[in-house]
Amino acid sequence: MRAAFYTLGCKVNQTETEAVSGMFRAAGHDIVSFDEKADVYVINTCTVTNMGDRKSRQIIRRAAKTNPDAIVVVMGCYAQVAPGEVIGIPGVDLVVGTRDRGRILELIDEVRDSITPVNLVQDIWQGAAFEELPIIEAESRVRATLKIEEGCNQFCTYCIIPFARGPVRSRDPEKALAEAEKLVEAGYREIVLTGIHTGAYGVDLGIDLNYLVSRMAKLPGLKRLRISSVESVEFTPGLIETIAKNPTVCHHLHIPLQSGCNRVLARMNRPYTTGDFAAVVSKIRSKIPEVAITTDVIVGFPGEDEHDHQESLEFAKSIGFAGIHVFKYSARSGTPAAGYPDQVEPEVKEERSGDFLALARESWKSYASQFLGRKLEVLAEHSVEGQQWEGHTGNYLRVRFDDSRNLRGSLVNVKLEKLGRDFVQGLLD
Repeated sequence: MRAAFYTLGCKVNQTETEAVSGMFRAAGHDIVSFDEKADVYVINTCTVTNMGDRKSRQIIRRAAKTNPDAIVVVMGCYAQVAPGEVIGIPGVDLVVGTRDRGRILELIDEVRDSITPVNLVQDIWQGAAFEELPIIEAESRVRATLKIEEGCNQFCTYCIIPFARGPVRSRDPEKALAEAEKLVEAGYREIVLTGIHTGAYGVDLGIDLNYLVSRMAKLPGLKRLRISSVESVEFTPGLIETIAKNPTVCHHLHIPLQSGCNRVLARMNRPYTTGDFAAVVSKIRSKIPEVAITTDVIVGFPGEDEHDHQESLEFAKSIGFAGIHVFKYSARSGTPAAGYPDQVEPEVKEERSGDFLALARESWKSYASQFLGRKLEVLAEHSVEGQQWEGHTGNYLRVRFDDSRNLRGSLVNVKLEKLGRDFVQGLLD
């Protein structure tokens, strides 16, 4: 059987698609390009914005058009929150949402001879346990993503994800550690811990993220452990201490801000003020002075006026982020914010986005400049432009350096020499 996969949305979706495609591969099926004629198409959908819904529908229709006789399977967040819409798209055979991904091969056999499409989406709030998916092993042996958590209990007013992913469910720590050991044995140099709300790991198990990080950081042979996005309110003294004292844990922390204006944060239902956020950053930097702190910011949230925007901009500037991901607010049907008055005009969002993108460039330059002339360890990931290699430092600076050898997966010392547009040019030691 020939199977093709398409992923929309976040890194967690990508991780889950890789796990499911690994199941097909392990069962002896061939994985082909999504543009090729396949027997099965699996689309992992996104619903963060209405645009994500629309793009998901387009991809589903594309699969059905490429091979009308194929089985089309739809999973992911859009399938979970709108199974009725998905099942109504001509050509769809099976809808599973964000549960039962591990049973897709079995379910395909069950629906193969079905005359009508089958909707197996369940109430996500009844999902009591973390869904174990197979270990992911790619050929690169460079960086592996390890999903440790599912779901979110936060209910920000702009976000549909809790309704698509359900409540927090944490992976059993022993299973997470066992998978990490397998990844290290397979040759992976870096493991990235990820989840829908990674910092909430363990709240349902009576433990916390530090419990897992402190144990995983001690795994023999693991060179780097990176933690994905963690909310400011989830940095306990213990977690900060573990990151500071263990050289295996990368000194790069992604801490979402979303807005530097307290009035906007309150309307977003974010669980902190700018003062709280700044205090956490100060505590982290007191223990890890050169840590890279990156963030997310949403511009143009309903009701955000120019004063709010400038306040947010100035606060972000005062923090001195190493990187800023900028998002223009997009109304998502089914969320409270979509019905808020004073929606911001698109051209204003564009202008405010430009302000933050300019700040992001200057902030990155300021952070990266302090490492010029110094040697940092770089994980070589892929070649670019012939005889150049590109990779990341532990604090997530993207570095390029010249070398004609195959260094993929190697940890090498590179002297950082000059700034490029969004990378640092270096010289291999």
